[in-house]
Amino acid sequence: MRGPHNIWRLIRTGATFERSGAMQAALAAMEAPPRLRVLARVLGRPFKFLGYRGDPALPPVTQAITALGPAYIKFGQVLSTRPDVVGPELAEQLRMLQDRLPPFATGTAKLVFEAETGLAVDAVFSEFSEPVAAASIAQVHRARLADTGREVAVKIVRPGIERAFRRDIDAFYFAAALIERVAPFARRLRPSDVIRHFDGVVQGELDLRLEAAAASEFGANTRRDAGFRVPQPVWHLSGKRVMTMDWAEGMPLDPVVVTAAGLDPVVIAERVLQLFLSHALRDGYFHADMHQGNLKVAANGDIVAYDFGIMGQIDEYTRRVYAEILYGFIQKDYRRVAEVHFEAGYVPRDRDVDAFARALRAVGEPIFGMDASQISMARLLAYLFEVTERFGMQTRTELILLQRTMVVVEGVARSLDPHVNMWQVARPVVETWIRENVGPKAALRDAARTMRVLSRFGPRLPALVETALIRQTEPVVVNLRPQRGRPALYVALGAGLALAGVAVAGLL
Repeated sequence: MRGPHNIWRLIRTGATFERSGAMQAALAAMEAPPRLRVLARVLGRPFKFLGYRGDPALPPVTQAITALGPAYIKFGQVLSTRPDVVGPELAEQLRMLQDRLPPFATGTAKLVFEAETGLAVDAVFSEFSEPVAAASIAQVHRARLADTGREVAVKIVRPGIERAFRRDIDAFYFAAALIERVAPFARRLRPSDVIRHFDGVVQGELDLRLEAAAASEFGANTRRDAGFRVPQPVWHLSGKRVMTMDWAEGMPLDPVVVTAAGLDPVVIAERVLQLFLSHALRDGYFHADMHQGNLKVAANGDIVAYDFGIMGQIDEYTRRVYAEILYGFIQKDYRRVAEVHFEAGYVPRDRDVDAFARALRAVGEPIFGMDASQISMARLLAYLFEVTERFGMQTRTELILLQRTMVVVEGVARSLDPHVNMWQVARPVVETWIRENVGPKAALRDAARTMRVLSRFGPRLPALVETALIRQTEPVVVNLRPQRGRPALYVALGAGLALAGVAVAGLL
């Protein structure tokens, strides 16, 4: 019986977007046809009074989303990582969404902790503060362990938030299915896939065990990185709805504050950039929400990262491709950049590699002509995706997330040093990775890995080869007669194919 609720929720959503003036901005970002924008305006006006009143000081889209509540705020934050869906301008606007909500009572937080861990708060902690931060999904308390005196942060999920999010996510799925049926122009945006991605992100954030695991893995990967620190979870005091971890002490990444502490903001800016690139290329596992709110600077200049709800991951092969693309641009070897795209299968082989290389030169050369304060790898990647889309490259979600994170990291670095030269800072990281992973040393490592795999299957290889050869020589016999007892299967299959054909025809 979710249908009526979903319909009512969507009416309130549309009315709120219309009331705030966000409807037209959102449709423009999705490149909706003009006639649909006119229809939305005509249909939306009579229902404006049903919309929630947002903060008029905010831009229209963020105003509407903030008024609609926590699930919409979180959805907007996730969409900010998908400029391929909402466009770069709207993605930037959504990136500014804040989900600071009023905290729930400390007494309630203690009850959640005790129910989750089976331990009494007063027995575990000698100190347990009022909330120091409150967001849409959870809030954080500062505490001190009674046995060791160690300072920790205790993150506790809001009571009832799982049910509230489930309600809104159901409405999002309903809306996505509706959009796909009535708005063929939106097929390229893949609304249902976007909602599934969002659902996965939210389910991960609602289960704090997964965030604790992310912090643990990220900490293990980066434990030898000079000038970088990751707070570690206290596992026996953590669970699905509670996460306890080291308290991250530090100052904000503000040039005035950093300078007053006797640190060099230029050095800090370079460190943030190089650490991010190192994590993405070396580990393939990176913090995908590295804005100022999730980073601090320790008194000794170490970067301290926290809040590991959104992490990015790219496989080893993609990392090699990405590094070669970056290195090719650094070297101005546009032909090689083009070849890498073809070799990776990102661009269809029927396209002209020389024409693609010239298009890439048109991307790179203007950027190299800029002064240091204008050079932007994030802008380069945005232009690159624009060109590759024209040449038939399919959207790759992991690279979109990488690009979005780079935009955020660049913003952090430029806030500390407006004249940071992105290429100079990136070059040693990229060159070192290329030398270690795309040269003779890497070839030997790949060969050793291949031999290890083959050695496991060695005893079975003769039988596998013999079976394959026998199958190649056997005649292929196709039995077109239905098997006894399976008429329903064939009827169902025929009906399914017919329905699929009707659906495709309707979309086309």
